[in-house]
Amino acid sequence: MAKLNLLLLLVLVVCALGLVTSQHKSRQLFSELERGQQRGRALEVEYGQLQLESSTWGLHSRVEKIAAGSLGMRAPDPRRVHVVEAAQ
Repeated sequence: MAKLNLLLLLVLVVCALGLVTSQHKSRQLFSELERGQQRGRALEVEYGQLQLESSTWGLHSRVEKIAAGSLGMRAPDPRRVHVVEAAQ
């Protein structure tokens, strides 16, 4: 009878250790998941900001201002513009 009780105690201890180990691993994985989701949300915000910045940099008025100011470019005289149509 003592051997059976000792065996049952050993099985109980092994099961308890397995439960504690699996709970610990589960908490670690959940923490990692939360960090990944938080990083994903931060990347979504950054992506939105980059899209806004990209649309701002490409505005026609901004490009025209830089072309005129920094590069000294200007629109050609309409009398000197010739439109060439593509052959079909």
